[in-house]
Amino acid sequence: MPLPHFLMLLVVVIAAAAATLWVASSAGVPLAALALAAVVGAALIRLLARVE
Repeated sequence: MPLPHFLMLLVVVIAAAAATLWVASSAGVPLAALALAAVVGAALIRLLARVE
């Protein structure tokens, strides 16, 4: 992957994370609830994508 594409990918991911945190805090969602949802979502994806 060329360096400009990689850097643009980093910028987009960081901007999406910032927008998610901003929208969640504007809606009054506690940060702990958002973190718990992220951990549960990652665990579900890990279990569903598991190949043995």
